[in-house]
Amino acid sequence: MSDEDRQHSLADQAAAWVPPWNRAQPASADATESAPDPGTETPPEDARDSQEPGASEVTEDAGVPPEKPSGRRRAPVVPEPAPELSDAELRGALEAILLVVDEPVSELVLAQVLEQPAERVGPMLDEIAAGYTAGGHGFELRRAAGGWRLYTRPEYATYVERFVLDGQSVRLTQAALETLAVVAYKQPVTRSRISAIRGVNCDGVIRTLVTRGLVEECGTETDSGAFLYRTTTLFLEKLGLNTVDELPPLAPFLPDDVEELADATR
Repeated sequence: MSDEDRQHSLADQAAAWVPPWNRAQPASADATESAPDPGTETPPEDARDSQEPGASEVTEDAGVPPEKPSGRRRAPVVPEPAPELSDAELRGALEAILLVVDEPVSELVLAQVLEQPAERVGPMLDEIAAGYTAGGHGFELRRAAGGWRLYTRPEYATYVERFVLDGQSVRLTQAALETLAVVAYKQPVTRSRISAIRGVNCDGVIRTLVTRGLVEECGTETDSGAFLYRTTTLFLEKLGLNTVDELPPLAPFLPDDVEELADATR
């Protein structure tokens, strides 16, 4: 090759030379497949990163209260109030219950059973009791042991006793009556105190009274630890008393020289 031809060849190569940064990269098959559609916008990287699985669900649920169930809740069934009894019906219902009770029943229990206001039951019982007394019946209605019960009148006690006992004596002995009286007026009281008052040992009599349900234990004495005894509700019921405060005073039954005897024994 001559020098002239060599110069022309170098000139052609120089003219055809393209800088590397201007050279076109060859398009591969992978690049073609991954190239975005010309009509589709590619979201920025920040937006793509925020669209992680579940992100859209959290965004939609945030701050939105849960949907209420489509079914309606059934309203609670409110029972209908019991019909109000007339005065005659209330009187009859109270008398029917009082005829079958075996122990005094309170006004609250009667009101609950009859489904009537307690404010009506109390005055009606007082009215029934006054009616029995005014009518001269052989029985009466009175308060006893915190409740109400029907009792026979004292003036007919002889006939009732004759009918109930039928010749059988179930009365308490004199020793039991004396011991019961000491417990009633001195309660709560220990066995030793009862024995000191009566002057004899009362252990057996107290056991009898406890067995019959007239006396019961009610704790222990602080100093000695001895058992304390008191009368029961049955005791009030048998005597027809509402509380032990209704017991008659002892002064009229004491001898005149009781104070001198008490001073002599000190």
